[in-house]
Amino acid sequence: MTRTTRRPAGPTAPDSTAPDSTGAAPGRTGDPGQDRRRRRSRLLRTVTVIGVLAPLGLAGWLGWRTVGSPDRSVPAAAAGTGTPAAAPPGGADPTAAPTGTPAPGTAPSGTADPAFPLRAVPTATTLAGRTVLLDPGHNTGNSAHTAEINRKVDIGNARKECDTTGTSTNSGYSEAEYSLDVVHRARAILAARGATVVLVHDGDRPWGPCIDERARIGNTAHADAAVSVHGDGGPANGSGFHVIMPAKVVAGKADTAAIVDPSHRLGLLLRDSFHAATGEPYADYVASKGLDTRSDLGGLNLSTVPKVFIECGNMRNPADARRMTDPQWRQQAAQGIADALTSFLTTR
Repeated sequence: MTRTTRRPAGPTAPDSTAPDSTGAAPGRTGDPGQDRRRRRSRLLRTVTVIGVLAPLGLAGWLGWRTVGSPDRSVPAAAAGTGTPAAAPPGGADPTAAPTGTPAPGTAPSGTADPAFPLRAVPTATTLAGRTVLLDPGHNTGNSAHTAEINRKVDIGNARKECDTTGTSTNSGYSEAEYSLDVVHRARAILAARGATVVLVHDGDRPWGPCIDERARIGNTAHADAAVSVHGDGGPANGSGFHVIMPAKVVAGKADTAAIVDPSHRLGLLLRDSFHAATGEPYADYVASKGLDTRSDLGGLNLSTVPKVFIECGNMRNPADARRMTDPQWRQQAAQGIADALTSFLTTR
């Protein structure tokens, strides 16, 4: 648009494009005040344009960062000092069986269960005032006390053997040795977070204890949560871990009605945390997506505190056996158990 300059009435003003009598350069009026006003006008227009374009440019850049930039995955929480592997919102299906095993000492790659949120790094007081029961399955001395462990005990809805010898790898590494080692490691982690940790036994008994006594020890301790640690003895071509939760049993001396729901929550957390820490896949020969519910285990039927079992792997499977005999992997297993218990006791 062409702009016109209004001139005052009277003698014609000098042509603004020709030198005036004072020798002013073309385009100058010879009026210093008018020159300053023009410069201010140009400066104002420049500032206005910048003021309009700068926010638009910033908004466009932010939009590109949000929509057009490469995908950014949320890292899993560090096992050991932090928290269980956490999932980015909208991550993988929490019910899908995981695959693959990380290298020793590393967390599994990819996304974890969205139901397993990021949590604050535990400290020496995170679990202060909390009591945790850890139950190492079986006993290395059971095989020498078959008469004692074969005695039947009441589990509410049936009578079952006091205990069993457990299983072992083909090379002879026993389930009792494995479970006690992992429990010792988990105890150290939980105690460092301020928890009072009660063990059903510490390798200091000649056999047992019986399954009814195992439950009673946790009840007497008024444990806030309990985990029984095992290794499975499944078919050699089956692999993976699974978590066992209590069914609702109200029969005789058993009444699990009050612990079914909290035990289920603990079981879900343990499944996700154990997989995140170890990379062990869900069992492919038993349970469903790493979870099972049973009504025939005395240690669960007779518990009055939230409690689950974990079968950390199939000791009869060569690949699982290699992992379970590796001390570094057992440390990861203990980390997964401790992190699940920590999450259970600090979140709702």
